[in-house]
Amino acid sequence: MRSETAVPVKLSEYTPTPYAIKTVDLDFNLAPDNTIVVARSAIEPREGTSAGTPLVLNGDELTFVSASVNGEALGEEAYAIGETTFTLKTPPAEPFTLEITTKLSPQANTKLMGLYRSSGNYCTQCEAEGFRRITYFYDRPDVLAVYTTRIEANKLDCPVLLGNGNPVESGDVEGTDNHYAVWHDPHPKPAYLFALVAGNLGSISEKYTTASGKPVDLNIYVEHGNEDRADWAMDSLIRSMRWDEKVFGREYDLDVFNIVAVSDFNMGAMENKGLNIFNDKYILADPDTATDADYEGIETVVAHEYFHNWTGNRITCRDWFQLCLKEGLTVFRDHEFSSDERSRPVKRIADVRVLKSHQFPEDAGPLAHPVRPDVYKEISNFYTATVYEKGSELVSMIKTILGEDGFRKGMDLYFDRHDGDAATIEDFIKSFEDATGEDLSQFALWYSQSGTPELTVATHYDDAAQTFTMEVSQKTRPTPNQDSKKPFVIPVRFGLVGSDGSDLAYAKVEGAEVRGNVLLIKEDAQTIVFHGVSEKPVASLLREFSAPVTLKSDVTLDEQLFLMGSDSDPFNRWQAAQTVATHMLIQMSEGSEPEGTSRFIAAIGKIAEDDALDMAFRALCLQLPTEGDIARELGSNVDPEAIYKARRTLRQKIAETLFDRFQSLYARVEPAKPFSPDAASAGARALRNSLLGYLAASGKADGAQIARDHFESADNMSDRIAALNCLVHERIDGYQQALVAFCDRHQKTPLAIDKWFVVQATDTSSDTLERVKELTNHPAFSWSNPNRVRSLVGAFVAGNQRCFNAADGSGYNYLSEITLKIDRANPQLAARMLNAFRSWRALEPTRRALAEEALRKISAAEQPLSPDVSDITERCLQ
Repeated sequence: MRSETAVPVKLSEYTPTPYAIKTVDLDFNLAPDNTIVVARSAIEPREGTSAGTPLVLNGDELTFVSASVNGEALGEEAYAIGETTFTLKTPPAEPFTLEITTKLSPQANTKLMGLYRSSGNYCTQCEAEGFRRITYFYDRPDVLAVYTTRIEANKLDCPVLLGNGNPVESGDVEGTDNHYAVWHDPHPKPAYLFALVAGNLGSISEKYTTASGKPVDLNIYVEHGNEDRADWAMDSLIRSMRWDEKVFGREYDLDVFNIVAVSDFNMGAMENKGLNIFNDKYILADPDTATDADYEGIETVVAHEYFHNWTGNRITCRDWFQLCLKEGLTVFRDHEFSSDERSRPVKRIADVRVLKSHQFPEDAGPLAHPVRPDVYKEISNFYTATVYEKGSELVSMIKTILGEDGFRKGMDLYFDRHDGDAATIEDFIKSFEDATGEDLSQFALWYSQSGTPELTVATHYDDAAQTFTMEVSQKTRPTPNQDSKKPFVIPVRFGLVGSDGSDLAYAKVEGAEVRGNVLLIKEDAQTIVFHGVSEKPVASLLREFSAPVTLKSDVTLDEQLFLMGSDSDPFNRWQAAQTVATHMLIQMSEGSEPEGTSRFIAAIGKIAEDDALDMAFRALCLQLPTEGDIARELGSNVDPEAIYKARRTLRQKIAETLFDRFQSLYARVEPAKPFSPDAASAGARALRNSLLGYLAASGKADGAQIARDHFESADNMSDRIAALNCLVHERIDGYQQALVAFCDRHQKTPLAIDKWFVVQATDTSSDTLERVKELTNHPAFSWSNPNRVRSLVGAFVAGNQRCFNAADGSGYNYLSEITLKIDRANPQLAARMLNAFRSWRALEPTRRALAEEALRKISAAEQPLSPDVSDITERCLQ
């Protein structure tokens, strides 16, 4: 494999930098191909640093211009420029000022890391290691400095000049067509939180007053013409600021809070101090172009980035191994916010679906790693579902174990103790231990051990003794570099459901610690006995999905169907439906006739028609497990074609059996007019569109006509795209005309065209791959825009299990080809595409061999591979 050198970085080898950087004054003179950056850093040796210890700073693809120390220009003998470093050979023994001038070409920066141009505007992305593409610096999170930034640019081209912190000064540059602005951030921060934006942008503004009475100016900057599509993002920001004050006691700490939306962005958004930069997908929304999922995504991501102000910015991570300390914790906070703003059970189900579909496969394959990894080659590849989603689950478990009050005390102590610090997981855990007296040493294993624990539960009821016994064991499969696992602390929220659907009382419990309705499982095997149980119960375990584990129990089909209709915990009602459907689909994919199909369909119909239930919840219960869910449950010898056929057969059977009832319910469910993105309205649309999917899948003429009418009458994107999916994926007469009509209507709205690409990329017809290839030549597609690539190629490789896993290997070969293509310009995007190979070893032998062959084509490519792509390829093949 030819690749750029990537030296493994190990947690065990962490050492502080020999020098501290106290302040940084940056001066930018912006030009598309000739930007000049002057960085003046106040540097001092740390205690214990030997005199004459070289100062080695990071750099990447920089053009060095000059350097000086304390105002005196350095001769060439005083420094060395390496491929990725600047070395000051003999720094002064006392504090000194180092000035370095570099030259950049933002226009040519296709990696979208560092300083680049997007639609004519300048912007930055510095996490994780992008600041080194701007100037030579200690580009690591434990070097915290106070930044002052002066930005100069052509006044006509860039009327808006934004930086971190508060505005200090602005004006025209005498004798030129330029103007300047100076920004100062009083809060020390690492380089990854630096940001700059300059361009010709429109904006919307609001005033906000914090709980203590501090006024804050809120601004959202967008491309001209999109101002009216930023209102929901502003509303979400204000609600998240108020929520953080109420729930965590955290106020905002600057005079201004700015958000900028750009169209070319590798990530969802970035929490730069006081200047958040967003992929415009997570800012722009109106009813005609954004779905309910888009509105909810904007609400969540805006909140997430704002919450980083405290969990990530004011308290940052000591090193990138601690990434979950900011990301997992902040995901937990945005989950809590959305749960309070919407339906908590519906939100919990949605979050668990993401966890199971993205993180569980990661844990089960060659890309498995602990929530806090102990080694990495390319840090960009560790912005993973494990760090984010599983990291969030760990914080949730701490709250479950300690309770609401204990959790708040621990968080308060963490904020008080580590404000202004670059902290570690140990610091986080100790805050909870010191605040509550709890010993969390065993719980901390969740951060260092990879893999998904499997809980096995066998039960027995003794009528005479009125005891209910559970034999509980836990086991975690070996994962890369971790063969043996110690037992985890697993909080299992539970209920013992009686015949009338209510939870049964019990006198006492032996064999496990119980805190309220939570069992703490701490050993490899435990026998838990409930005394004083008046009748044989059905165990409802892992309510609210209280731990990120898999559960295998002896609950029968009849009992699962009972829980579907009677469990007081909404999550476990949904989970029971998923469990029954999963078992049926596995049997069908293996050629067997499943037991209980008619009873399951009847139970689904009953839930759909139960007006006492939240409509969004009913919509979720109507959704069968995905093909990926079934593959994950099988775990080995996976045949995607067999799974696809089984799922399609069951879906059609449900549609045919319940057609009349679903048609009647579809007619009765009418979302409120005019359009509103609130939870109730979104829930009504979700239920109606779920029903539409079944009606279209029935094969009946009436169902096809309903889908066509739904598309024609849609007055919002949620309904329009739901109908388009039905027409295209079921190949209903008129689908081609609908595709043309959709494209014509939305051709000037890239984010809507992204949806048009996704619909076609996820069509399971045999000609889809060829269609995807054709669409890469469509005028609306661009290889340089990550959103376009993700919506077409990404949707195909990650969201079309049947076609990507075609028996001839064509999908695998295509991924290998486009990975090499994308890697030349944007390694991060290319590496993320490769995640589609994360479960290749679980495939049946023929596909497994073809997938391996495609991976080895990447490995053996003539072109040099980026560290991002070579890292993923190596790990997949190891």
